[in-house]
Amino acid sequence: MKLLSEKNKTTLLGPLAKNNPVTVQVLGICSALAVTSKLAPAIVMAISVTVVVALGNVIVSLLRNTIPSRIRIIVQLVVLAALVTVVSEILKAYAFDVYKQLSVFIGLIVANCILMGRLEAFALGNKPWPAFLDGIGNGLGYGIILVIVGFVRELLGSGTLLDYPIIPESFYRLGYADNGLMILPPMALIVVACIIWVQRAKSKELQEKN
Repeated sequence: MKLLSEKNKTTLLGPLAKNNPVTVQVLGICSALAVTSKLAPAIVMAISVTVVVALGNVIVSLLRNTIPSRIRIIVQLVVLAALVTVVSEILKAYAFDVYKQLSVFIGLIVANCILMGRLEAFALGNKPWPAFLDGIGNGLGYGIILVIVGFVRELLGSGTLLDYPIIPESFYRLGYADNGLMILPPMALIVVACIIWVQRAKSKELQEKN
């Protein structure tokens, strides 16, 4: 079997656009509201979720034939909790400032609908390699949306990206002002809604052409 057969390519690339967990399945919206006022926390959360869902998928896939169906949810939660704890401790040790910004939301990765959904819907019924690709694809699909939202909100709300000034000082002297509303949580929902609208409009155009 090819490592990247057509089926595996679909598993990996599908969640990036056509079956994106945020814009199509509408999962993981809460974290998009909570951690995207700045780009750095959005990137760290995206990487953290990708690592947890990919490794979680592999572990559950390896155990799938030995997990009694009655306790499968408990086993999945234990696996996710262990992985999230490891990620949390690594961030605490090597990126403490970002860890403080994310605070409780790192722990709440365990409750992210995307993770439990992929373990239950895919990892339990597939071998480790496809499960790993599914985890990477869904993690990246989720992460892309977080990064886009964080990029837009920080740029328009603070005039910075990764805390580096982007908007020239001359713009401010001419009367430009940062949009403070972009920092508020409801704006994340509006930005996500705009992404969903653009994606579905393009999908509709492609369907009409075909």
